[in-house]
Amino acid sequence: MDTHYDILILGGGTGGLTVAAQLADRIGGKHIAIVEPSTRHYYQPLWTLVGGGIFTREESGRDEADLMPDDVTWIQDAATSVDPEARRVATAASGTLTYDYLVVATGVVLQWSKIPGLAESVGKPGTGVVSNYSYDTVASTWEAIRSFRGGTALFTEPITPVKCGGAPQKIMYLAEEAFQASGVRDNSRLVFMNAKPVLFTAPHYIPTLDRIIKSRGMEYQLGEELVAIRPEAHEAVFRNVKAGTEQVMRYDMVHVTPPMAPPDFLRTGPLANADGWVEVDKFSLQHVRHPQVFALGDCSSLPTSKTGAAIRKQAPVVVENLLALRAGQPMTGSYDGYTSCPVVTGRGKLVMAEFNYAKEPIETFPADQRRERFSMYALKAYMLPRLYWHGMLKGRV
Repeated sequence: MDTHYDILILGGGTGGLTVAAQLADRIGGKHIAIVEPSTRHYYQPLWTLVGGGIFTREESGRDEADLMPDDVTWIQDAATSVDPEARRVATAASGTLTYDYLVVATGVVLQWSKIPGLAESVGKPGTGVVSNYSYDTVASTWEAIRSFRGGTALFTEPITPVKCGGAPQKIMYLAEEAFQASGVRDNSRLVFMNAKPVLFTAPHYIPTLDRIIKSRGMEYQLGEELVAIRPEAHEAVFRNVKAGTEQVMRYDMVHVTPPMAPPDFLRTGPLANADGWVEVDKFSLQHVRHPQVFALGDCSSLPTSKTGAAIRKQAPVVVENLLALRAGQPMTGSYDGYTSCPVVTGRGKLVMAEFNYAKEPIETFPADQRRERFSMYALKAYMLPRLYWHGMLKGRV
């Protein structure tokens, strides 16, 4: 027998919990259920600073049970398919769930296996292959940085959209600073290998980041995508996105940002667009073909950088429009593509990038946010985590 819910949320991460908390505050938690298999929830923006040796990975986690809004039903299971015509969701172990309204906020999965040699080497001692992008591997980044004795350190970014688009280069800045402190900088080469055609999404901040990289003797190459790791030889193979030519670079350390995509059941299912993302109107966040479905966050087709700051602005729009639809009223909530990417450039230094769909700066503070500032670093390292745990996930901001 199917179990029915008024509002069913797929995903108990940043987007799912924030929407659930705001909905519960408006209509009560008894109308809402969340499908989420994980027992631990992580504040992933902290992982850059974990990889840089500033925090421990344990400081990034909380128990999922402690974050569930009051009276919301937690279905500790994984969704396996969605039938939006029948308004049904199949799960791995909890049978079929039906809904009146569906919110999709599953996030993305890390596609380690898309790059030959990566899955078996990342985070493993002696390989030099590390990544800040998972709880299981993030500690290996700092271990590699602090034990680095010179040579070539590579930092990659794939062609796919990724969580926190600035993070692939943030760790390079922290590594360079650490190499200076340990006395190995003079015999070290640091190269940011970015498959995308620009250094950063918003043009307003590119001159600053370009200047920082060059002034500190680092390098970057654009349009170069990591396509293979040869861990035994400590070689990384890159393919030029335009020309299709390949180059092999030897590394002593390589920080890999893996390709990312929505979970398979979404990517190949009826809610996806041609590229596999849940296809919603970029202003209303309502699905373009199935009006009872909304999506937000990393799994959505929204053409903006995938960050927690973006979700903070998306969640109220989903809540407002879903409740309006539920009440038979016009949907007036609109999202302008706001996102924020705090680009850490060292301990105590940060460029706070904020922009919208047009990639235009829409900055919060009355100062030029292209400048590296300690105040912005303190905001990221100490204030934003508290805002996340005690405000955003509680539906308060």
